[in-house]
Amino acid sequence: MSRSHPNPVTRRRVFYIPGYDPIHPRRYRELYRKEGAAQAEISGYEIALTPAAKAEHFGWQVDARMDGRPVHADVEVLVWSDIVRDSMEATIPGTYLQLVRTAWIYIASGALRRLMRLRKGPVIAALYPVGMLVGQALLALALWYAFWRVGGLLGPVGTWAGAALGAVAFVALLRWFKAKDGTFFAYYLMHDYAYSAASRGANPPALEARMRAFQDSIAAALQTDVDEVLVVGHSSGAHLAVSILSDLIRGAHVPAEGPALAFLSLGQVVPMVSFLPDAHRLRADLQYLSAREELTWVDVTAPGDGCAFALCDPVAVSGVAPPDKRWPLVFSAAFTQSLSPARWKELRWRFFRLHFQYLCAFDRPRDYDYFQITAGPVTLADRYADRPPSKSRIDVPVSKYTSVAA
Repeated sequence: MSRSHPNPVTRRRVFYIPGYDPIHPRRYRELYRKEGAAQAEISGYEIALTPAAKAEHFGWQVDARMDGRPVHADVEVLVWSDIVRDSMEATIPGTYLQLVRTAWIYIASGALRRLMRLRKGPVIAALYPVGMLVGQALLALALWYAFWRVGGLLGPVGTWAGAALGAVAFVALLRWFKAKDGTFFAYYLMHDYAYSAASRGANPPALEARMRAFQDSIAAALQTDVDEVLVVGHSSGAHLAVSILSDLIRGAHVPAEGPALAFLSLGQVVPMVSFLPDAHRLRADLQYLSAREELTWVDVTAPGDGCAFALCDPVAVSGVAPPDKRWPLVFSAAFTQSLSPARWKELRWRFFRLHFQYLCAFDRPRDYDYFQITAGPVTLADRYADRPPSKSRIDVPVSKYTSVAA
């Protein structure tokens, strides 16, 4: 592994890049507090959170004692939830237009067919909002038809009245479905997939600007006297981290004698973007980062997470693996083994909750522990120095599009 530091970590900077999430980042602090306490009780170590000093980004401080060693970590959430919220402001008709446009891009480009060769789970998750939104529209249309038919029994005037009342009911039902999307997640997921598809895999300008700001924050941390700078990219945040770290290294912002630089990608959905025709920038960054010795890159997914491309090497399946590829190390969090049968039974059908399990406690922990990685005395490089990749990983080229940015 690269940039190994044989001495124990006493200070760490952690940058967490969330996925496509409109919610305030305090949810991640409370999740860390709750799940960290649970894991500490299970695994026999100490961990405590305190508010972070005022900074540009939202965060918290962690003080832990693991294996008899004290460690202090400063955690920052690199926030782009405002960009996400702005992208979710489409009206109901606008969302249905997004549905048609997004489906066309994935189908016509051949990306959907190629993605289905990898894992069915995330493809089903991508098709879910299409089916749900179409179903909602059909139910609303059926309601309008019922009003129209009943009105027709009362003569011509009743027909017109029934059609008018049906139109009101049609709109009201669609608005109700949208208001209840916290239960159905159809609009949320549709906006998620439409966000990347709208530019056919290229990053929108607002997101590129935010990524440059994130890069500056990480670069500044690499100039401090901490032992490790750890970047965690979760879900869609994983492919943002790939590009951010690539630019960081290209810009010579990683000091040779500085902190160890580590990248942990969790529950990644990289192929949903890298398989699109215009994802030249992302594919170039995947190719570049996979061969760098300035960092350690570990990719953790789990087949039990139906929203992630589990055990799919994001570089290899995107068809851009260079001859000197060294990253990422791909292995499974093994939900069915690291969670007790009772806990697995409780979570098995809670798909969105499972997508966040990487950030949570395991009641039968194996070699993956989010809190030991972020607040423990061992660098990511040393922790997994002898860890072999999962044998069941998919590491063959699948994407139709393999062109990279110049």
